[in-house]
Amino acid sequence: MPDWSARKQLLESRLMELDNNLHKIEDRLDEPHSKRFEDFATETEDTEVLESLGNAGLKEIAMIKAALKRIKNDTYGICQQCDENILTERLETLPYTPLCKDCARKN
Repeated sequence: MPDWSARKQLLESRLMELDNNLHKIEDRLDEPHSKRFEDFATETEDTEVLESLGNAGLKEIAMIKAALKRIKNDTYGICQQCDENILTERLETLPYTPLCKDCARKN
């Protein structure tokens, strides 16, 4: 069984970074909006971008938490569909991936 302690630390670090970013996004979204139409239109576009970033961050957080759970359960690095080992190179690129390359292509 591989030692995933360095990977766990990397995932936990990314989780903290995402959490901080989400708090900043929430703070920006809570700021009052301008009453001028032109400014309000720009702020609305900014809000949509921030919400999109926030949603992407929430999705990544969920994936990281699932990966940390797999590390805890000694199933990290094993494809959740075919039970084959996930290549180390893939885990280095996508450390929270639950699928091997072949299964990810099928989905």
